[in-house]
Amino acid sequence: MFINLQRVPETAKIFMLQNLFVMIKAGLPLADALNILSEQGKSAKLKTVLGEIQQQIRGGKSFADALLPYQRDFGEMFVNMIAAGEASGNLEGVLNNLYIQLKKDHTIKSKIKNAMIYPIIIVCAMIALSIFVMIYVLPNITLMFKDLEAGLPLPTKILITISNFVTTNGLILGPLIILIFILFWRLTRSGPLRLMWHQLILRTPIVGPISVKINIARMSSALSSLIQTDIPIPDSLKITARIMSNAVYRQALMEASEKIKKGIKLADVFKQYKVFPVIIIQMVAVGEETGSLDAVLKNLAEFYQEEVEQTMESLPTIIEPLLMILMGFGVGGLAIAIILPIYSMTSQF
Repeated sequence: MFINLQRVPETAKIFMLQNLFVMIKAGLPLADALNILSEQGKSAKLKTVLGEIQQQIRGGKSFADALLPYQRDFGEMFVNMIAAGEASGNLEGVLNNLYIQLKKDHTIKSKIKNAMIYPIIIVCAMIALSIFVMIYVLPNITLMFKDLEAGLPLPTKILITISNFVTTNGLILGPLIILIFILFWRLTRSGPLRLMWHQLILRTPIVGPISVKINIARMSSALSSLIQTDIPIPDSLKITARIMSNAVYRQALMEASEKIKKGIKLADVFKQYKVFPVIIIQMVAVGEETGSLDAVLKNLAEFYQEEVEQTMESLPTIIEPLLMILMGFGVGGLAIAIILPIYSMTSQF
């Protein structure tokens, strides 16, 4: 039961594809190769899944059909590409393409996580320090201003009001903030606010351009792999839409899939959406005219992946001054609120 609740790690799937490609290329039967991988794998979930899949293959099922019950673990794109590879007799090439695709996705995710560690630590430290100051430091400092409340400057009055509110309602405020955060997360993840929230992300300075690059890189890479596997463009667009994390791109690709069926060119469809940069539209138009759409998309994916990697490497340098300015405003406001009444008291003598 515990194993069934687990997810197959990305690194385990990359390892599996890399080794499976080598074994199939060397002429080893698919079922034997999967059996070897199930015995050597480090992921308990992947070992269990591969063991069951190889048994079904020995029982006469195709690799794609055996994967269907485990689509949640491998993804729709994975299953469809395997099915196309088996139908075309190019399973070896499909495995290699999937390995490259997953490895690039994993690299981008790792870059994003590494880039966000520093800002998250700083923000969490600022929040923790603010809570500590509000609960333990300010009440003691503001106590000496209590008798002078009528003559206190506005910043000090605001500070005292905030401090009193936090100390009085702390037990309610903490759970309430957590509840609001959870509710917001649920609504923006699967609720009606999801599309609006993702549109806002794309329009936000700094975050927006990065999000566009990440989504374009993922879309181009997935579309290239699917088209290269001879999956029809409308189906490729639908599959790609389902793996997109941003709802705006997901909706655009779903609509594009239906419009392509009516005979409209992909470049002309992309022109109708502001989320696709001009270079994407122009390159897709060239790919359609020359019959090399998969190669053009592959080049675009590599270009945007390099852009994302460079941006992620420089992101801490961009965010650090903003965090320092924010901390400066916070510390400066606190200092002014405390020093002003002290200055007023000393000036009276």
